[in-house]
Amino acid sequence: MGSAPAQIPTSFGHELRACLRCRLVKTYDQFRDAGCENCPFFKMEEDHERIVEVTTPNFNGIISVMDPSRSWAARWLRIGKFAPGCYTLAVSEPLTEEMQHVCQEERVQYVPPKRM
Repeated sequence: MGSAPAQIPTSFGHELRACLRCRLVKTYDQFRDAGCENCPFFKMEEDHERIVEVTTPNFNGIISVMDPSRSWAARWLRIGKFAPGCYTLAVSEPLTEEMQHVCQEERVQYVPPKRM
């Protein structure tokens, strides 16, 4: 597929956040500066309040994927069509209903997390 890679986190401390739709992991500042490479329709770089709305600091594990289309792990995690980058294995909270409607309007798939 050859999509441009997403930014990789510049630090691995408590400032990491994961996109609630695609599970891309970056720092708050990276989402503020460049938004989400897989979910540009969230426009995080224009509306900084939205970063808190569509990302979470609560996630489990990180996987780095260099070639998502050829990675069995990426296909298993349903991130095979996303940009190369760092992803969480799971988020525990869903997108707000408003942001789920944005996904529907943009005709992009959103799979809410499974109940734990």
